[in-house]
Amino acid sequence: MKMNEFIARLKQQPRIGGVPRLPITNVGAQVSQAVQQAAATTTVNEQVQQLAQQLANQIIAERDQTQLTARNGRTYTKFDPVNDIIANQTEVVTAGLWSDNLASLTTYYTSSVQTTSQRRYYVDVYQDIPTADGAAVQFSLAFGHALGSGSDSQGQLNDSPSRAVYSQYRQLLLAPTDTRFTTAGSGSTDYIYVVNFKRNRMKERLDPGNWEIPLKPIASRATNATGSVVTGSGAIIQLIDDSSIAAANIGQSGKVYNIVSGSINSGIHNPSNPVYYGLAYPDYGTLILDGKMLDQKLGFATNTGSSSEGNNHFVLFRSVSGSAPFIDPATADPYGFLARNSEKVTSTHYFVRIKNAEYNFSNNPSYVTGSVGQIAQSTFVGDPKTYITTVGLYNDRQELLAVSKLSKPLLKSFQREALIRVKLDF
Repeated sequence: MKMNEFIARLKQQPRIGGVPRLPITNVGAQVSQAVQQAAATTTVNEQVQQLAQQLANQIIAERDQTQLTARNGRTYTKFDPVNDIIANQTEVVTAGLWSDNLASLTTYYTSSVQTTSQRRYYVDVYQDIPTADGAAVQFSLAFGHALGSGSDSQGQLNDSPSRAVYSQYRQLLLAPTDTRFTTAGSGSTDYIYVVNFKRNRMKERLDPGNWEIPLKPIASRATNATGSVVTGSGAIIQLIDDSSIAAANIGQSGKVYNIVSGSINSGIHNPSNPVYYGLAYPDYGTLILDGKMLDQKLGFATNTGSSSEGNNHFVLFRSVSGSAPFIDPATADPYGFLARNSEKVTSTHYFVRIKNAEYNFSNNPSYVTGSVGQIAQSTFVGDPKTYITTVGLYNDRQELLAVSKLSKPLLKSFQREALIRVKLDF
């Protein structure tokens, strides 16, 4: 309603209860003045808001320009902890256990460097002639007897090598109340054969389900196995663990699996009624083979004579090495001692995000020329280019903590952006 129409209607109103009407002219003037003041206030507020918006836009533009200028010549970029860093990522990594990360071992050598005294306790097995470059111990073999039989105490009461070996592994792998190794093959056993993987090759543990040891039957042996040991014509027996059909038993030594007849390629032989040969301790990288089962199935004829120098672990060495010349019909490859290690790796991923305006100039003195630092290559003026070869990770004090090398230089220019993922394993 227009102001004039509003005042005219007020004049036409009758008296109310004999009370004269208010001066309509003054009321109209006051209303008009109030409306004008309100309109003026609204205009001022709008102007203030417009000026504030212009100032904010100017501040944002200056900040963006400052950031752009800083990016053009920046040396460091801070990571965004939320978007650029992903920590505590874990994965299980497996690799061949033998030298050069090979998973199959088909050559076996012992060393004359071991003294006679050492060989009475264990024998180290190499993948190459011990004097050759790159030759290294892959695993060791030992024989243990709870009562010390099968080895000579050399006049030392209750100090025979076989007794020391059995006691060592009993304390290492069994509960304090257990005095004997107990297998599903023969029950409690007084004597064992031990396969012990080198700790540096095993990393964290032997990978369950990914090891296989071939054993050739023994036809005859000398009383002292460092002498003549002849393999027989019988079929080679392959041993694996039963992790494919049974959960591990958890003891003080970690996970424990049964050692059974079978192969990685074909699985457990007769899984409904396996033939058990011992116990596997993957966390310790140790295989305990039941001596009674090796005597029964492979003709080891273990020397268990009192104070008799048997060196029975050399029979196990001959059984393993004697399988190498033969071909496995299931794989058409030579029988090999197969093994993989397993390791849980914790990683942190750093995502280095390089925008198009960043890192297009180099601090290398060859990049510029003259006293004022002009760009040496005229084609780089207005269109500079660099090649990223290295990423360095620094702490807040700009101290270099890690360096990552790219497989090949990465071209960077105003037309190119880059995303580089740096992975740190712990």
